[in-house]
Amino acid sequence: MKELIGGRIGTSEWILIDQAMIDKFADATGDHQFIHVDPERSKSTPFGGTIAHGFLTLSLYPDMIEKSDCPRPEGVKMGVNYGCNKLRFLTPVRSGKRVRGHFKLLELEEKRPGQWQQTLEFSVEIEGEAKPALMAEWLSQYFL
Repeated sequence: MKELIGGRIGTSEWILIDQAMIDKFADATGDHQFIHVDPERSKSTPFGGTIAHGFLTLSLYPDMIEKSDCPRPEGVKMGVNYGCNKLRFLTPVRSGKRVRGHFKLLELEEKRPGQWQQTLEFSVEIEGEAKPALMAEWLSQYFL
């Protein structure tokens, strides 16, 4: 996969972020701020309605990478998330919008024999919006 460094390696399927998903995330995290869970009250905000939590959008990474056309390293026994670099939430995702992930391979490094660390540029496109919902460098480790 090293020959893919520096290029876009994949795009995910579209995922709908609806109010039910937002409400479940609020329940799971305890973040019930009205801009996420109160459609009536949030109408008076600049967003004009409820928006997804930024961390909800970020948490879609595993589903997006799984439902993408990204190449998969061969012989992987296990993969783990290792963290993020330079995470920024750029545009709120309004309830009812669809999002998809775009992935660019920035780095692939063998940390020790059989253990590789991958750094991907991860951006989340909002259907019909000019700016992405978020940009991050996502770190994963693979064990062969």
